Amino acid sequence: MSLYRPRTVYAHCDIPCGVYDPEQARIEAESCFKIIEKYEGNEDPLFRARCVAVKEERAELAKQHISVLWSDYFKPEHLEQFPNLHDVCWQALKQCSNVKRSLDKADARKLLDLIDQIDEMWKKTGGPETTRVAGRPG
Repeated sequence: MSLYRPRTVYAHCDIPCGVYDPEQARIEAESCFKIIEKYEGNEDPLFRARCVAVKEERAELAKQHISVLWSDYFKPEHLEQFPNLHDVCWQALKQCSNVKRSLDKADARKLLDLIDQIDEMWKKTGGPETTRVAGRPG
């Protein structure tokens, strides 16, 4: 009889799959932006509370997607190509935290802008060719 019980562990890349795409983070960040708009346009306290909760979940998901890109997709040769790569990813992760605690669309817009920068680096390092199945997303 074993003294140790198996534990459940959670990870993005159990296999690793090679599916790294900033589009996942962008969708979550866009949700945050749109949720803030809906929050601003509705006075119902219950609706607003739900908006805050869902926005915080989506910002956390964006943070997870960016973290996986940073730690698992980008390699030392990418850092040579983009010396600011670490700083941009770090700023984006910090901005996810700002979006979680804010209802300011400017914070959500800044996150989208940082994800756009990550996306450009990803594209220029061959991301679409190594990740996407032909034609998805366009």
